[in-house]
Amino acid sequence: MLSKEENEKLTRVGSGTPVGELLRRYWYPIAAASELTRHPTKLVKILGEELVLFKDAQGRLGLIDAHCAHRRTNLVYGIPEDDGLRCPYHGWKFDRLGRCLEQPFEETIHPGNTFKDKIRLSHYAVEELGGLIFAYLGPKPAPLVPRWDLLCEENCWREIGHTVTACNWMQTVENILDPVHVEWLHGVFRNYAAGKTGKTDRRRKRIRHQKIAFNIAEYGIIKKRLLEGETEDADDWKIGHWLVFPSTQKVPDMLRFRVPVDDSYTAQWYYSIHPLNEEETQVVEQIPLYDMPSPVLNRYGQPQFEFLDNEVDPQDNAVFVSQGVVYDRTKELLGESDQGIVLYRHLLDNQMQVVASGKDPINVFREPGKNICLNLPTESREKFLTGRLDARSRYSQRFKARGPLP
Repeated sequence: MLSKEENEKLTRVGSGTPVGELLRRYWYPIAAASELTRHPTKLVKILGEELVLFKDAQGRLGLIDAHCAHRRTNLVYGIPEDDGLRCPYHGWKFDRLGRCLEQPFEETIHPGNTFKDKIRLSHYAVEELGGLIFAYLGPKPAPLVPRWDLLCEENCWREIGHTVTACNWMQTVENILDPVHVEWLHGVFRNYAAGKTGKTDRRRKRIRHQKIAFNIAEYGIIKKRLLEGETEDADDWKIGHWLVFPSTQKVPDMLRFRVPVDDSYTAQWYYSIHPLNEEETQVVEQIPLYDMPSPVLNRYGQPQFEFLDNEVDPQDNAVFVSQGVVYDRTKELLGESDQGIVLYRHLLDNQMQVVASGKDPINVFREPGKNICLNLPTESREKFLTGRLDARSRYSQRFKARGPLP
């Protein structure tokens, strides 16, 4: 268990907080590129800051303060032009660097007025990679966007899922370092939920963990498990899969990004790839975007089993919310299954100290030659998990698709 002060230190993500300063050293997904093909602006909240992402009429991306410097109108309603975004209220225009370019009425009354030159909104680096749009809110110069293997894979079908979960970022990340929950939440409870909905074909054979292990590695922590009936030659034990520091999970064919919105909400992005079907192609604008449920109790205070009887991620998200908006670690009683969580907390504290000393933490890349394609080996299968993938079939199912159909 942690003290109240230690818990505050690990959970508060605002500017100037220890973990907030660490997290600002990293790039995070904030949108699917396909979203801006439907509308060129999007309201974004990340690390406690409210911003607007936009694409100008030349197709260039910008990320600036969401509110106009004049009367604080939300610029998500802004009108993209060749060189920036124009506020719909009084026509002030801002470029991708937050500079005010025009103040139409002021310039009519006072030709040559230079007031606009003194105005600058906050602005941040933003780049697209693999169909995701990433943002960096930290000190300059910005590091390179990490080219994790799935993001730079060629000749594949990509799909992106998204949800916002009503809880603090830390409890979503600690889940990555908790292998034993798979046996219970995604096994025993899943089978119970399938019985409640009558979809007993979704039940799975019981698995049992015999051993778990965690290794500090180049990009974070590798999680391993040995299941009943397996030998130590099993790839779950020999290879395992990643927590990519600070908050990304890599499993076969999927990256799952946990992105702090503020102290009370966490965005999650699910990025997966598949082999292309015969004669199939896909461009960035066609990458489908689906909504992943984050179930909460219904109005009667009972579980919504229709979201909990099959897919892994809604089960995780329901449990995250059940721990409280900010999980109170002063009341926890850790056990043998929590070795990875303890290791992660130590790593997090270590990297906060690295940042406080003025150095770059791990996974901050500045040399292009070392960022060509960052390989994250994982076990070759997820035999005890359900398929999160195949948004192509989701369009006719219960998960609402937001991306344009291919």
